[in-house]
Amino acid sequence: LPSPISCSLLQPVTPELLVSPSSQDGDLGSECPEDRGNWTGRLDFLLSCIGYCVGLGNVWRFPYRAYTNGGGAFLVPYFIMLAICGIPIFFMELSLGQFSSLGPLAVWKISPLFKGVGMGTILIVSLVAIYYNMIIAYVLFYLFASLTSDLPWQHCGNWWNTDLCLDHHVIKAGNATFPVNITNTVSPSEEYWSRYVLHIQGSSGIGNPGRIRWNLCLCLLLSWTIVYLCILKGVKSSGKVVYFTATFPYLILVMLLIRGVTLEGAWKGIRFYLTPQFDHLLSSKVWIEAALQIFYSLGVGFGGLLTFASYNTFHQNIYRDTFIVTLGNAITSILAGFAIFSVLGYMSQELGVPVNQVAKAGPGLAFVVYPQAMTMLPLSPFWSFLFFFMLLTLGLDSQFAFMETIVTAVTDEFPYYLRPKKASFSAVICIALFLMGLILTTEGGMYWLVLLDDYSAGFGLMVVVITTCLVVTRVYGMKRFCRDIHMMLGFKPGPYFRACWMVLSPATMMALLVYNIVKYQPSEYGSYRFPAWAEVLGILMGVLSCLMIPVGMVVAVLREEGTLWERIQQASRPAMDWGPSLEENRTGMYVASLAGSQSPKPLMVHMRKYGGITSYENTAIEVDREIEEEEEESMM
Repeated sequence: LPSPISCSLLQPVTPELLVSPSSQDGDLGSECPEDRGNWTGRLDFLLSCIGYCVGLGNVWRFPYRAYTNGGGAFLVPYFIMLAICGIPIFFMELSLGQFSSLGPLAVWKISPLFKGVGMGTILIVSLVAIYYNMIIAYVLFYLFASLTSDLPWQHCGNWWNTDLCLDHHVIKAGNATFPVNITNTVSPSEEYWSRYVLHIQGSSGIGNPGRIRWNLCLCLLLSWTIVYLCILKGVKSSGKVVYFTATFPYLILVMLLIRGVTLEGAWKGIRFYLTPQFDHLLSSKVWIEAALQIFYSLGVGFGGLLTFASYNTFHQNIYRDTFIVTLGNAITSILAGFAIFSVLGYMSQELGVPVNQVAKAGPGLAFVVYPQAMTMLPLSPFWSFLFFFMLLTLGLDSQFAFMETIVTAVTDEFPYYLRPKKASFSAVICIALFLMGLILTTEGGMYWLVLLDDYSAGFGLMVVVITTCLVVTRVYGMKRFCRDIHMMLGFKPGPYFRACWMVLSPATMMALLVYNIVKYQPSEYGSYRFPAWAEVLGILMGVLSCLMIPVGMVVAVLREEGTLWERIQQASRPAMDWGPSLEENRTGMYVASLAGSQSPKPLMVHMRKYGGITSYENTAIEVDREIEEEEEESMM
C-alpha cells in the first residue's frame, strides 16, 4: 500500500508497515514526534511513574501480603527481589520504551519473532484492569458512604447486621466492669463490608454469583467514566493531573501514620510487623508473593513503564529516575505497613487477642480494618473521607497507566487509522472492559475478583518478563543493548545491571516459576474453597498469556520466506526501522534505515557543517567508532 497523502511528496513511496512514527508529519528538527504526543516536562514523567507504581498495592496489597506471610519476614524476600528483579527490569523497560518511542506491541520490532510477548502483556494488563477498577468502585462506594455525620459501619443494629455483630465500643465499655466474650463475633465494619457492600450472603459460590448489585454497578460505571476522562487527552493532560494524584496521598498517609502510632497498643502491631519469622522464608509462597508484589507495585512486566518512557525525549535520564521511583516506592510500602499495623496493634489491644487474629486475611483488609479505625477517631466521617479519597487518587493513576498501555499498544500498531480516533477507540476499550467487569458487581463478585487477582498476573507475568530478559540479552544481544543505552544516556550500564539481566533476574524468576508450579496451592476466600472448574479457569487465564508467545512466533515465521531455519533467523532479527524514532538520533547501524531517510549520517553532517559537539553527540561519535572497530576485527 502507498503511504498516506499526508506524508511529504518528496519522500519515496514506501510500504505502510515500514513507515515509522517519526516519518508521519513529524518535525525532524524537534525532539518530540508530535503526532504521538509527549510529556510537556520531565517532572511529568517522573510523577507519572511514581503515581503508577505507588498505588493501591502499597496500601492494600503490601500490608495484606506481609500480614499473611510472617510479618517482618516478608521484608527480606521483598528487598532481595527488588534488587535482583525489580530495579534491573524496571530500567530495562524504561530503556526499551525511551529508545524506540514505541508501545508494548510495536517495541517488538527489536525481534518480531517474539511479538507474542507483547500480546501476552496486553492480555495480562486487560485482565488486571478489569478487577483493579472494581476495587476503585469499592473505594467510591465507601467515599460516598463517608458523606454523613455518622458512619454506617460504626454500630450494630442495622438491617444487614446479624446476632454475631458486636460493637467494639461496647467491648471497651464492658471490659471496665466485666469481661466480654468475643468468640464467634464480628465487627460492624466487617458485616457492613460483607453483608451490605458485597451482599455475599446472596451467593452460594463462584458458580452462582447471584444478582447484580446496582449501587456497585453504578460505582463501577463512575470509575470507568473517570478513567476515560483521564486518558481522553493523552499524556499531556494526565501529566498535569499527577502533580496532585501522586503527591496528595503522601500527605494523608503521613497524617494517618502519625495518628496510628499515637494509639494505645500500636507498638504491638509494629512489633509484629518488624519481627522476622524466618521459618516463613522456607515456604515458596512467601518468595512468590514477594516477587509478585514487586511486579504489582513497580508495574514491572505490565508494559506501563515502557509506555510512559516511550513519550520521553531521547536523552531523558531514566537511570536516575529508576532509583528515585523504585526506592521511593519501597519506602512508601513500608510506611503504609506501619500505618496499617499500628491500627492492628491498637485493635488487638482493645479486643485482647493476638495481632494475627484481629482481621481476617483477605482483600477486605483496607475495607474492614481501616474503616473500623476511622470510627475510633474524632470527626470520623472526615478522616474516612480523606482515607478513601487517598485510595481513589492512588488507584486512578495506576488504572490510567493500564489503560494508556492498552490504547498506546494498539494505536502504535495502526497509527494511521487509530491515532486520529484515539478518543473513540479509548471509549470502546473502556466500555468493553466495563461490560466484562459486570460479573464483579454481583453478590458473588468477590469470588471472581479473588480468582482474577490470583491468576491473571501470576505465572503468566513471570513467563512474559523472563522471555523479555532472554530476548533482549540473548537474541538481540547484551552488547548491542548496552550500546543503545550508551547512545541514549551517554554511558553504559554497569556490571550490576548486566549481571542481573544476563543471569540473576531470569534465573531467579525461573526458579520461582518452577517452585510455584510444584508447590501450587488452590485459591480460597475466607472459608470458601473454589471448585475444580474455577481453578482450571484461573489456570487457563495464566496459560493463555503464555500461549500468545508461540502463536506470535508462528505468525512471524509464516510472514518470512525461505526454509524454516532461514525464516526463524530473519524473524528474530530487528526490523529495518528499529531504533530511535527521530532521524537526528539515529547513528551508527541505525543510519538511513528509516523510510524516506535523505541523509546518510544526518547528525554527523550537521556537526561537521555547524560544529558545536555536545556530550551526546560525542557519545554518538564514540558509538560509531566502536562499531567500525568491531567491523574491522570481524573482517580480519
